[in-house]
Amino acid sequence: MTDFQHAQLDWDASGQPLSRAYGDVYFSRASGLEETRYVFLQQNRLGERFAALTAGEVFTIGETGFGTGLNFLCAWQLFEAVAPKDARLHFVSVERFPLTAADLAQALNLWPELAAYSAALQRQYQAIHPGFQRLVLGDGRITLTLLIGDVLERLPELDARCDAWFLDGFAPAKNPEMWTPALFAELARLSHAGTTLATFTCAGFVRRGLNEAGFAMAKVPGFGHKREMLAGVLERPNTLSQVPWYARPPRPQGPRTALVIGAGLAGCATAASLARRGWQVRVVERHGAPAQEASGNPQGVLYLKLSAHDTPLSRLILDGFGLTLRELQALPPGAAWSPCGVLQLALTAKDAQRQAQLAAHFPTDLLQPLDREAASNRAGIDLTAGGLFFPEGGWVHPPALCQHWLAHPNIELVTHTEVTALRQTKHGWQVSTRGATLEATVVVVASAAQARTLLPDLPLKAIRGQLSTLPETPASQPLATVVCGEGYLAPARDGQHCLGASFVFDRDDTEPSQAEHQSNLQLLAELSPELAAGYQAEALDGRVAFRCTSPDYLPLVGPVVDQDRFAQHYQALTYDARQVPEQAAPWRTGLYVNLAHGSRGLVTTPLAAELLAAWLEDEPLPVARRVADACHPSRFPLRRLIRGG
Repeated sequence: MTDFQHAQLDWDASGQPLSRAYGDVYFSRASGLEETRYVFLQQNRLGERFAALTAGEVFTIGETGFGTGLNFLCAWQLFEAVAPKDARLHFVSVERFPLTAADLAQALNLWPELAAYSAALQRQYQAIHPGFQRLVLGDGRITLTLLIGDVLERLPELDARCDAWFLDGFAPAKNPEMWTPALFAELARLSHAGTTLATFTCAGFVRRGLNEAGFAMAKVPGFGHKREMLAGVLERPNTLSQVPWYARPPRPQGPRTALVIGAGLAGCATAASLARRGWQVRVVERHGAPAQEASGNPQGVLYLKLSAHDTPLSRLILDGFGLTLRELQALPPGAAWSPCGVLQLALTAKDAQRQAQLAAHFPTDLLQPLDREAASNRAGIDLTAGGLFFPEGGWVHPPALCQHWLAHPNIELVTHTEVTALRQTKHGWQVSTRGATLEATVVVVASAAQARTLLPDLPLKAIRGQLSTLPETPASQPLATVVCGEGYLAPARDGQHCLGASFVFDRDDTEPSQAEHQSNLQLLAELSPELAAGYQAEALDGRVAFRCTSPDYLPLVGPVVDQDRFAQHYQALTYDARQVPEQAAPWRTGLYVNLAHGSRGLVTTPLAAELLAAWLEDEPLPVARRVADACHPSRFPLRRLIRGG
């Protein structure tokens, strides 16, 4: 990611952007709008295809070269004009050099008729970092997934089936690295028989390459001064097989009704993602209100514990961070959240070494190294060390985010209701509670470690954590950012700072302890001894909750198998782990989980909810396929077979 950079633009006399790196225009000087509508919308027959969509149907467009977003905005405008109201558009676009927010705004000012769409895009266009960045627009009817990075790195990570392609980007003569047989093969892999493709170029090697990949391409009249362009359709789809335990499960048949167990961050985010897709969702909570356990903490931190080695967990955190920030735009800053930035201090030589690797690996708009003096100035208090500053980070009041998600008209919250059993039926699922039986086509278990009572095979662990609440004092009042080390301290909310949190493995009660208050104050002393000296453990209030984690510290997100039948189906893996059996996985159709987010729930649950919805709706996945596999619930029965336990 060290080569990540934003697009470097020059602007011509008429205000149009040009790429400094490629010496090429982003769109036709004659009329960018008309070029897009002719080349991409008309040649892919999108008007008639959008109008023919059925209720609840999703149309997926893939694009190479997001650029200024003009093609996306034109497709969105057309979709809104002609598609049925309950159809949805999913747009997936790759961009190696994304525009800065300021350059995007300047470029889109050229198109006043798209102003409403441009403004909506710009509100969500933030935290555009390397990886997969999901933007939810049009009240959930429009989904934009930006793949930030080189096209031949990002497209192979994508799991999707596109209905149409916009093969855009700078001209083959200006950007020959992109227009390759490897790219054309990826376009075919991500398509189905009948997928259409249009591109402004008519270069012979592009036409031949696409034909070899399985597309039937033809020259058609071009736009403006371009005499010809290419348009065509995929005739020979690529049917690559996947291992069955990570393959897409069958879509549940029946009414679009879902029952989500648990009204914490994971459950509420899941309910919102499904409700936006037209599902009628009932959220069942054993307490009297949502966000009563770990999601009920007064302040949670948008905390990025990243790796310089591109691990699935690091990718999940970085992609999730962006989506959470975009979700928060619906809440007013203040009591609900604060984009105050987060400082992670380097308290040991090992910390400093790791942070130096991160600073070399990630762009400066994500994280910036600061020495002790600069960090203290940024925080507003004296600190013991420098560290990394994350300018887009901050703190969130999780209950406010849960309430926001639950406010969707398709969601009903049922409180004081504990689920005691699940039973699959011919028509979906029956959920037993103490007093009633509820039914739905789909059930999502999002009840953290409580899920073990319903799904005892899941390898979940609950870890006690205690927060200490510190009254604001004249010494603490200047604190301007969240400061993290082994623990964290947040700027005051309603006159109280949150300090925490302890990790205790041998207690399962929820009574705050003075010993853990003292431990939290020791964590604070490592960050700022002067601040810690102003508090006494015996005078503090606190709150205890339990983090739910998995053995590999990744969440469990996705469809669930029958573990006994799984072991029978794939017993051969015990002897040879390289086998790929053809037998389909024994899915418990319509049963999903969204669990084990540990202390990262603010960053990972919105993205996990989108991932779960994508599994359920057969949509493009919002994360790289290897990240989805790393979070898949099937990984644990698979490991038990291969490792013998």
